[in-house]
This record gives sequence, C-alpha cells and structure tokens, in this order.
Amino acid sequence: MGREPGTVVEVGYAQGWDLTARAPWRPISAEEARERDAAGLPYVAEYRIPGREAPVEVRLVSWPDHHVGLWVYDEQGRRTHQADYRLLDGDRLLTRITRIWRYGGPEVAEFDAEAPRVTYTLHPDTRGIVSHEPRGSKGSRRDTLADVPDEEKWRDRPAFEDWPVISAQVQGLAEPVTLRAAATVADRDAEDAPAGLWRAPRPGTAGPMDALFRPGTRMTTPQHPDMTVVEPRRMGTLNVPSGLLAIDCPLDARGPRLTVAVPPGEHVLEEGQIAFGYHCMYDDRWVDTTEPTAVRLRVSEEPAVSWEMALAPEDDVRLLEDGHVYGFGTDGATGAFADAGAWVPLQERVHQVVDHNDQDGEDFTGSMFLLRTREPESGAELVAFAVCSDGCRPVWVGRSAGGDVVGVVVVVDEMPDLADAS
Repeated sequence: MGREPGTVVEVGYAQGWDLTARAPWRPISAEEARERDAAGLPYVAEYRIPGREAPVEVRLVSWPDHHVGLWVYDEQGRRTHQADYRLLDGDRLLTRITRIWRYGGPEVAEFDAEAPRVTYTLHPDTRGIVSHEPRGSKGSRRDTLADVPDEEKWRDRPAFEDWPVISAQVQGLAEPVTLRAAATVADRDAEDAPAGLWRAPRPGTAGPMDALFRPGTRMTTPQHPDMTVVEPRRMGTLNVPSGLLAIDCPLDARGPRLTVAVPPGEHVLEEGQIAFGYHCMYDDRWVDTTEPTAVRLRVSEEPAVSWEMALAPEDDVRLLEDGHVYGFGTDGATGAFADAGAWVPLQERVHQVVDHNDQDGEDFTGSMFLLRTREPESGAELVAFAVCSDGCRPVWVGRSAGGDVVGVVVVVDEMPDLADAS
C-alpha cells in the first residue's frame, strides 16, 4: 500500500488582516513580505488548505511592537486558539498569552459568552496563571498556577521562511505538512482599511489629560454626553524635600510602587472639576452638579506636550495587552502623593489616623483629597486621595517640550473624551 500523501497547506501574505471578513487586506508577494519582515513593517501570513473556506491559521507580525499574534480557525471560520508572542531579549519569543475556546457544536457563535475557555498568562521570570472558565464569561473563574516548562514558554525567533504550521497538531493535519505558495491575488491597494483591520496590541494611553484642567473644555462620557470643565480647585501644596515623588496606596504595608523625580520643594495640589446635568429618577427632577475628575501635582507652569505612563523598575510595556496599563494597586480605593524618602513614617502616620482615629492628619473637606500627614524632622508630606474603585490605577506624567516633568496626574474615575467640536 502507498503512503498517505499528508497535508498541503498554501501560504499567502498581506499587509493586514480583516478580522470581520476573515480575509487578507492588500495581498503582497512572499518577497515583499520578506522585505517587510526585515524592515520591521507589519505583515500577515495566511495558511489555507485547498478547498477549505476558512483559513487554518493566520500569523500577524509586528516586530516594532515586539509582537507576533496567531489565530487558529476551525472549519466554521471560528477562532479556537489565540497565541500572543512577545519578542524579548533580542531574539527570543515569550508565549505571553494563550487562549483556547471550546464550542459545543457547529451552530455556536464565535466567542459565545457561554463557550468554555482557558487562558494561560505567562511571565518571563515567574510562574504564570491558568484561568479556567468552564461556562465562559457567564460562570465562575478558577485561577491556578501555570506549570509550563521553559521550552514551551520560550522559542527562538524563526527566520522568515522557517515558521512552522503551529496549529498542525491542533487541527489534526496529516503528516507530513507540505507548504506551498498561494496563487497570486490581484492588487487591492486602492481599498480603504476595513473597520475590522487587525493591528498589533498597544499599551493604554493617557487620553486628553490636559483637558481635565482646562476650563471651558467640553467633554463627554456614555453616561453624561454634555460635560464642561470648570476651574481646577487648588488644594494647597505638597512638600517633597527629597526630590522623589512617590505614588501608591497608603493603606497597605508595601510601597511605594511608583516614583517620579521632581524638583525638591513644595508643589501645587489640584483637583480637576467638571460640570454636567442629569435627570434624577428618584426626585424626578433635573440636577446640575460638579464632580472631580482627577488629582494633579503641578510641578511647573509650563504646558505638557506629552504624557507617559509612570513605570516601576519591574514594569515592561512590551508585555502589556492592548489598552492595558501599569499603575499602583489599591484595595481601599485610595492613593497618595508623598515624598518617597519618608514614605514609611508618613504611611505609619496615615495608619494612625485611619486605624486609631488619630487627629494628627489634616483633612480636606468636600474633596477627593482626604488627609495630609507630615514627617516633623524633614518636613516631608503625604497627601492621600480617593479614587472611585479598587484595582490598578495608572499614573500619568506630563513633560514639557524640553523633557522636564510639569505634572503628575491620577484620574479618579472614568476618563472622559473630548466632545465633538461640531
């Protein structure tokens, strides 16, 4: 009897991938894709079995973003596996995130809310987490430590022509798997980018931070579409004699997680304010109100021309998922600006005020700023402020055209968008 022929997989390339249509956008030749790979330009490799409507897998490459994404598709055109690789240490790929969906039948929609799923989230130097969701987002989640050996967590960066068909085992493809070039597709350069065009994951950004402190600026949220920024409230100053500002939750025993170098001395504390109206269903009347949006340590009168995320030494933005941020964690919906050199004694004074009702701290009535404590010998200060939820709170550092720090901001609730000028 003759040997089974195995599986033939055709490989095509494109500048992008339309996630909605499951189709390449602006197809290119293998040679152009190789040139884009060498130049660090994004491109897509699509793997198909002749006669099958849906692709087998799609590889999405963007070396400047330290990212390679991989989607595995079933015969119904549903994504069943996602792998998110991050290029670290120059030539090694970390399998950062792997997601697996299990569909109960061919009629179940892609990413159905009740589809069971498992997510592996791995870190370079520590054990990761496996999240089990047997009823999808509709049910409970169980997290356990991920016991993934290094040889499965890491892979060397393959050369352009050396990528394997990673999904071959998942798809149950008959061996050997033979790759051949897909037929040339007509050029579609004139087409506009589709709404579902893939892009590499990028860290979260600050948004229109300056607008929160610019009176008269119109802003909007889904809950309150018509909002207007009013004059910021000045709440005194903070003394930072060491020249190193700390930002963290003062209610736990750790910290400070984040620090920012600032000129030694006193700096202005401000609270961004925004005015809006809404219909109160309890009283059945219209209510006009003003609420805080952010707290700021203003270091300089110079305007900020850029905003960056404050990072701890262990933070690596190459590892962030799309739109995600680093920040300080809080289980008490509280943060603080403080002198980093005196963080420990200042934090102890906060605990005296909170835990023992010690009146040594100065409070701020009617403000997101809560209390001030002072270290007598150095004059270093800590000012605690409230935020509207627990969890991770990003810290944004504004810089002048010359690169100097001009302000440090924490948004206390949802970040509004600028309203349409029209």
